[in-house]
Amino acid sequence: MPRKIDIDKWVMDLVMSEEVEKKRIIAKKILDTAYKKGIYPSSIHQFYMARGKGEVSGGFTVPAINLRTLTYDLAKAIFRVAKRLGCGAFIFEIAKSEMGYTAQPPVEYSAVVLAAAIKEGYKGPVFIQGDHIQVNAKKFAEEPEKELDGLKALIAEAVEAHFYNIDIDSSTLVDLSKPDIKKQQKLNYEVCAKLTQFIRQIQPKGIEISVGGEIGEVGSKNSTPEDLRAFMQGYRESLRKGRTGISKISVQTGTSHGGVVLPDGSIAQVKLDFETLRNLSQIAREEFGLAGAVQHGASTLPPEAFHKFAETDTAEVHLATEFQNMVYESRHFPLDLKNKMYEWLKVNAASERKEGDTDEQFIYKARKKALGPFKKEIMGLPEEIRTAIASEIEVKFEFLFKQLNAMNNKNLVDKYIALKRVIRRRSPEREAFQKEVVKHDTEGAD
Repeated sequence: MPRKIDIDKWVMDLVMSEEVEKKRIIAKKILDTAYKKGIYPSSIHQFYMARGKGEVSGGFTVPAINLRTLTYDLAKAIFRVAKRLGCGAFIFEIAKSEMGYTAQPPVEYSAVVLAAAIKEGYKGPVFIQGDHIQVNAKKFAEEPEKELDGLKALIAEAVEAHFYNIDIDSSTLVDLSKPDIKKQQKLNYEVCAKLTQFIRQIQPKGIEISVGGEIGEVGSKNSTPEDLRAFMQGYRESLRKGRTGISKISVQTGTSHGGVVLPDGSIAQVKLDFETLRNLSQIAREEFGLAGAVQHGASTLPPEAFHKFAETDTAEVHLATEFQNMVYESRHFPLDLKNKMYEWLKVNAASERKEGDTDEQFIYKARKKALGPFKKEIMGLPEEIRTAIASEIEVKFEFLFKQLNAMNNKNLVDKYIALKRVIRRRSPEREAFQKEVVKHDTEGAD
């Protein structure tokens, strides 16, 4: 008789372990089980390309969700929502910065997501994405090759862990002081092309990784059609002939990561320019064959705004901070643990406090930094507490999927995404890159 799989125990052992090799062993068991259950980490590239060609009609937006804490419980909730709504196009992502401050390396994050799919009986492609693989502009100016080698190391680690969707963010290198728009975007498109080529060199045989670019740094000035065209022209010129390029483009239309925090700790209302989003998505599809534009920093927008993403044919929207907020503010989250985390922040994150910040502003902006140090305590909460918190957030997930019209597309996704079992052998090149020290900076996801 086959031995019963205790997926919950595997996840707990994976999350609680400090040993990288032990994490890899458990992750391999989870991956093998996922394959046997018809679950495949996949690239969304072909589906996006079909949308860019007009083969897939619009009117929907793909949710890309960053899970900073309670990843297993919240991923299970997302799979339940997807099954109820017949959704196949949704993405689990984690940003370069989040991997650091939430203590979730790629091998752990992807395995936990796949374990959640197994637990919920989901079948088909699962899209796992490296979000904001971001260039540090200051470090790049000092030692460009060293900065790029660090990013390549992280990308190699992510691909090894079955992240077959990678968002490159070199928009930090845009230089608005230059009078010519193409020159403003020059470093951005050159670096994006270099990292795209690296991804193509290391991607598994039979999988075309979905790569995203970015033309406007979130929190900066709104992107324009001229920015988009200048970036794409330069990017295509810089990309080695014959290489497949990006499938989507992130733009800035008025949001900021985490929202703008008011003195009482609440979030200011943001006026997002949906017409710019509609226009840039249309240009991206019609002129460059991409899926469309991507919106970052959106989870803290007012609820009544979300239906507009689908109406403007936005390709993808990134959602993160609101789910973290809902965990902290849940009536089920133990008050003593929350107070303990806040006290830890006052000592260990004091340098993040800006002059003039109220206590509420400081805690709101800094509290994501406590998720890694307290990961084991949060994951160690009784299952009934974790389930109760996840059930509250599941309601929000379902609301967002419906608002984004991310429903009844499972069969369409399955039509374009070929399920591919990947057997990776660790090459000397990947091993070398993974030995690089990758320092996670603090800027990044929503």
